Amino acid sequence: MALPNTVVPKRTRTLTVACLVVATATLALSGCAKSETSNNAGGDSSQEAQVVQTPTASSGPGCSLTAYGAPKLDLKNAIVGFSQSEKEANPFRIAETQSIKDEAAKIGVKKLLTTNAQSQLSKQISDIQDMLAQGAQFLIVAPLNSDGLEPALQAAAAKKVPVLTIDRKVNATACKDYLAFLGSDFVEQGKRAADAMIKATGGKGKVAILLGSSGNSVTTDRTKGFVDQVAAKAPGLEIVAQQTGEFARDKGQQVMEQLIQSKPGITAVYAENDEMALGAVTALKAAGKAPGKDVKVVSIDGTRNAVQALANGELNAVIESNPRFGPLAFATAQKFYAGEGIPEDVIIADRSYDASNAKSSLGGAY
Repeated sequence: MALPNTVVPKRTRTLTVACLVVATATLALSGCAKSETSNNAGGDSSQEAQVVQTPTASSGPGCSLTAYGAPKLDLKNAIVGFSQSEKEANPFRIAETQSIKDEAAKIGVKKLLTTNAQSQLSKQISDIQDMLAQGAQFLIVAPLNSDGLEPALQAAAAKKVPVLTIDRKVNATACKDYLAFLGSDFVEQGKRAADAMIKATGGKGKVAILLGSSGNSVTTDRTKGFVDQVAAKAPGLEIVAQQTGEFARDKGQQVMEQLIQSKPGITAVYAENDEMALGAVTALKAAGKAPGKDVKVVSIDGTRNAVQALANGELNAVIESNPRFGPLAFATAQKFYAGEGIPEDVIIADRSYDASNAKSSLGGAY
């Protein structure tokens, strides 16, 4: 079920702010997310807003306040905690954290606690426990891994503090260990990336996959979607390497440098995020190859740098993964505290970038 939406753009010279109102009989999603771009010339600001595509639940009406066993709460008088998983050197993480901060300020949250696990699971666990010790009454968590957060989730459950997960799923029980998951359909992202790669290569060639970090649903699902779609639609496109670049630009560059030596026949690269793709572009250039031409490159995220590289002809396609969770996260919390049921999974719609829209879309990329 898709939720109807209305986008209300606002432009200034130095800051692009996009406001989305998604209204249903029971849920009004509204908020603003800050863009990292300095202007929006020629861009479509509606690209900035998350749009709910399919709220789903395994059964029943969703998770209610009563079913979760949490006390009623007014967010304006509450302490809310946000646990970020990775270093904010990645544009996705920067935009995500800023969106949470902006929306908390917009709706008047009494106090927002923010932490960054710096890509360390043990630190994310202690971060969450520390926020609970500081009186956090509602938690928004971007999990580092799908497994391993059990001690933190148990600590929250002991204090009857709801945990809303965003952008990565945890292997736990919804409406018991955590409230719900907000994010993209990562398998579908992988399938769309495969379709873009098939189009760019004509369905033939040798492709290397730069995998994301291990142990989380994003890497697993983006890989599955891509591999399965290639097998089904383009048997002539051979996957000759799969190696982790840990979602990092420098690591993506290092892996690509190694692959150029060990697999000189590679004609295409699927990077499971833009940072690794940009690292691969650097490596390919250094090796005297023309990324986007000699070697086709497709990635996922939708950062401004990647969309610019696409406009420059160095990437062939980018599938968006929208990080602006603030409005949706807080609207979901408000719905929950109003006594309404929250679906187990709230899936957002992601757009695609290609040569036809890259230049005009720069203003909305993050």
